[in-house]
Amino acid sequence: MSSPDDTTRQRLLAAYDAQLRTDAETPGALAVTVLGPVRLVTFGGGRGFVTYADLAGADEPTIRTLVTEAQQHFRADPGITQVEWKTRGHDHAPGLHQALVGHGFVPQEPESIMLGEAAALAALAADVALPPGVTLRTVTEEGDVRAMNAAADEAFGEPVSDQRVDALLHRLGLRDGMQLWVAEVGGRMISSGRLEPVPGTLFAGVWGGSTLPAWRGRGIYRALTAARARAALEVGKTLIHSDSTELSRPILERSGLVRVSTTTPYEWRPGPRAL
Repeated sequence: MSSPDDTTRQRLLAAYDAQLRTDAETPGALAVTVLGPVRLVTFGGGRGFVTYADLAGADEPTIRTLVTEAQQHFRADPGITQVEWKTRGHDHAPGLHQALVGHGFVPQEPESIMLGEAAALAALAADVALPPGVTLRTVTEEGDVRAMNAAADEAFGEPVSDQRVDALLHRLGLRDGMQLWVAEVGGRMISSGRLEPVPGTLFAGVWGGSTLPAWRGRGIYRALTAARARAALEVGKTLIHSDSTELSRPILERSGLVRVSTTTPYEWRPGPRAL
């Protein structure tokens, strides 16, 4: 007999597979091409993305063919500068790792798929006192979005990306419910994250969480997460999902979210194209 924890995990994972592995997974896509069970998605900023509800029982040769054809699809688009193939730990996908690596995809750090009740995350607010001078708000103006993105890039140790800014501004222009949240002090943004309500589902996603190193461990990320969960409840979303790094996973677990599986992104960058 399953324990209550197992029952909860199975219920949440079933909701995730049924509600989030469809068009709902790729809001803001510029184009989607269906290749058998696989969805080949083009986003702004030169990003390609591969996902699927499942691989429909594909065997190793079929999976190798899918990887080859997906790569050819993105290689044919000169605007694509990077491609992510999203895998999940609970999928039956024989030979997928070997096929991806053999085609030049590089596995990144695995992340935890975290699911749970929005109300549990929202309750964090009662337990968190922000450091003096730190405030939370949403941002919509281009200047604020650029400042938010620059702070996030700094937090992750990456160069500032105008492409990511352009993609976020495109999403805001769609008015599809995405919210950008920041924590700031003295006019400087020190932490940020997105809320993405998923149309036609019970879910909202919390994504892109980042905090500058000097401000970590002071409750800011927890408060920002709670604010996004409250915003999710306000638009009728009762479940939260996130792909969580090991840095943020313990915070989400303390809030009642459950690790139901893992996801590992495999990244590939097309080389120079022949003229």
